[in-house]
Amino acid sequence: MLKDYQIGSFFDEMMKDSDQPKAHYHRFHQLLHQFSIEQLKEKNETAQLSFLRQGITFTVYHDTVGTERTMPFDFIPIILPSEKWQKIEKGIKQRVKALNMFLEDVYGEQKIVEDGVIPRDLIEQNPYYYKEQASGYSIPHDNHIFLAGIDLIRDEHGEYRVLEDNLRNPSGMSYVFQNRYVMRQVYPELFFKHSIRTLEQQLSELHAALISHVPKNSKNPHHPCAVLLTPGAYNSAYYDHVFLAQQMGIELVEGRDLVVEEDVVYMKTIRGLKRIDIIYRRIDDDFLDPEAFRPDSALGVKGLLRAYKKGNVAILNGIGNGVADDKAMYAYVPKMIEYYLGESPIIPNVETYFLRDADQLDYVLEHLEELVVKNVGASGGYDMLIGPHASAEEIEIFREKIIENPKQYIAQPTIKLSRAPSFQSDRFYPCHVDLRIFVMSGEDSHVLPGGLSRVALKEGSLVVNSSQGGGGKDTWVLQEGGDGHA
Repeated sequence: MLKDYQIGSFFDEMMKDSDQPKAHYHRFHQLLHQFSIEQLKEKNETAQLSFLRQGITFTVYHDTVGTERTMPFDFIPIILPSEKWQKIEKGIKQRVKALNMFLEDVYGEQKIVEDGVIPRDLIEQNPYYYKEQASGYSIPHDNHIFLAGIDLIRDEHGEYRVLEDNLRNPSGMSYVFQNRYVMRQVYPELFFKHSIRTLEQQLSELHAALISHVPKNSKNPHHPCAVLLTPGAYNSAYYDHVFLAQQMGIELVEGRDLVVEEDVVYMKTIRGLKRIDIIYRRIDDDFLDPEAFRPDSALGVKGLLRAYKKGNVAILNGIGNGVADDKAMYAYVPKMIEYYLGESPIIPNVETYFLRDADQLDYVLEHLEELVVKNVGASGGYDMLIGPHASAEEIEIFREKIIENPKQYIAQPTIKLSRAPSFQSDRFYPCHVDLRIFVMSGEDSHVLPGGLSRVALKEGSLVVNSSQGGGGKDTWVLQEGGDGHA
């Protein structure tokens, strides 16, 4: 099956060498050999059709024209032994706890700034810092991060590192459940021969975390009414919104379905107005309320912020979370963990050079051809230099941009992302992978077992984003005692 499979100089999730799987993949590797390439090809087509039939799509926009696509699925799972997972779970909880404490602090007393741990201008000049809109009142559980999506990678030594924190509107949770559903339906022979942590109760956990955010002035604290606020069907993550609202048993609403009267939020229904206590919003801060943010927003609800400030409604995730998850602040998260929790980070960052520091700037300018340079305000791969793949001319253009505005950029070493086998186009070949872990927080924190394994299906590509040809894999966390070692 994998006779021509090349591991190369990368850490491979599944294979020790081209013949031998790792201990926790041994059973899967054996089962794989019961199929012919033709059978696997047929199953692969069945899996893709299953996504299409269920309407599991996302939208890619080019020149304002939207194209709906299904997320490509790859059937070789990422398998995590239980002891490896326990360390990840602990490390992710630690990180999200510190990030939440930072948000509570930065919209409050700003002790971390007063103590000189984080430069003041890094916060105050951040475009996602909404001091006026998010300061000066308390929120349920002092919790700003109802749902976090933390992206992990493994380096060439197999060590996990955090690549990115997503604390605003992390998407992709629905794909975790759909990848599992397809795996059970299409590959039952592989699935049922393993002892895997189940996802069965996870959406109940999400719902429990959601409704624990009862605002202080709720008229119905034991049965609060929650809704999911979506920008609508044209949003690229709309399937995610539909799935989560449906599974949690809450109404999916758009801005026009809600109205604020006397600082209370109501949903319009055929029986009249119904009071809303909790809004899980999938709309960016800027569009939430034309009265408090962008006056041209047609997606939000006029007066929503007034209701929020008075404690009549809870808004999740919190307003202004973007100040904690931008690329410049990322470099300071290990310091936040040490400052707020008095602990060392369990999962380290990717090493990051801060170009506001003269020594680090000099080092980066001398080694541009070896490094990845990112604009702290950009996302989706824009305004980014991948030194080893860049031409001399591109490097010089970037050198000038950095010298002109060093605060706008960070640099990181090029990491050899781990790879795993994928089966596409009738053959197996190695693809780079990462893992988005979802953390739900209410009265306490809970980590979804597994997460969304994203895979760069274009051969040689490092881009796992679905909009640029990336796909998904199921992620199995093995039950204790049912596994080998990574």
